[in-house]
Amino acid sequence: MSDRPEELAGVETVDCTGQQVLVTGSTSGIGRAAALALGRLGADVVVHGRDPEAGAEVVDELSGLGVDAEFLAADFASVEEVERLAAAVRAETDRLDLLVNNAGGLFRDTAVTDLGVEYTFHVNHLSPYLLTVELLDHLAPDARVVTTASAAHTGASLSLDRVQGEDLLSGLVAYSHSKLANVLFATELARRLDATESTVTSNSLHPGAIPGSGFARFLPGPLPSLVQQLSVVPGVPGVADGAAEILHVGVSPQTAEASGGYFSGQRPRTPSTAAQDLTAAGRLWTVSADLLGIDEPLSTVGDGVTAQSTE
Repeated sequence: MSDRPEELAGVETVDCTGQQVLVTGSTSGIGRAAALALGRLGADVVVHGRDPEAGAEVVDELSGLGVDAEFLAADFASVEEVERLAAAVRAETDRLDLLVNNAGGLFRDTAVTDLGVEYTFHVNHLSPYLLTVELLDHLAPDARVVTTASAAHTGASLSLDRVQGEDLLSGLVAYSHSKLANVLFATELARRLDATESTVTSNSLHPGAIPGSGFARFLPGPLPSLVQQLSVVPGVPGVADGAAEILHVGVSPQTAEASGGYFSGQRPRTPSTAAQDLTAAGRLWTVSADLLGIDEPLSTVGDGVTAQSTE
């Protein structure tokens, strides 16, 4: 079995030479594996994370492949840092051919960001939303936007009244809620892009339950060490498998026309009933802009427009 994501995704012959890509959360885990795989395919990669030392290591590996690479730091709990990240991406690239919204995590403790928004929702949804809309007019005509969601979204319903105030979501519930938001965001972005006759696509995906991804460090008690032990068990998906899911949606010819879809196992899947609610998706889009204090992006889209389907 190959340990290279591009081979697992069947895209090892895809030529990404000349393409410019941004992979958020790419200093470790599946983001790092996806960034390196994209470099092997010839893409120039903007690496993102919070740790400059880890970022430098990924950039060194990419530079060794003969592609241009740069690390840009940003804390996704900060609106200002995400805005600076978007500005830096604009300054350092001619355009983006692929935007991978991969950064995020599960956080055990209940906390709020400077916006007064529940931490997990802000990091996992609001910041990818903000980064994407800040870069909309920097995307190439045939660019793809890929958002890492999770099958954990199936246990959630949209509860926007619990991302501020005293009755905040927390732990796994907050994580599942943010992953539902990821799916709804990707669908609504596709719907609004399609309504403007844009050829940019937007999809979300479940990367699999990956013990080696670093996700387990956020779990309580002894669970982190127990989950980590699974990473050496034969047959358990690894980081390369999760990165392959990103590559399948991000660069495979099979998904070039797909938009508004949710993928798992390198196939289009039907997300939860809550994730198919276009009214909820529209509300999430509007409320997200309100929380960030920005004008609603792509606000001229009519309510009757539906997203393209992958099935």
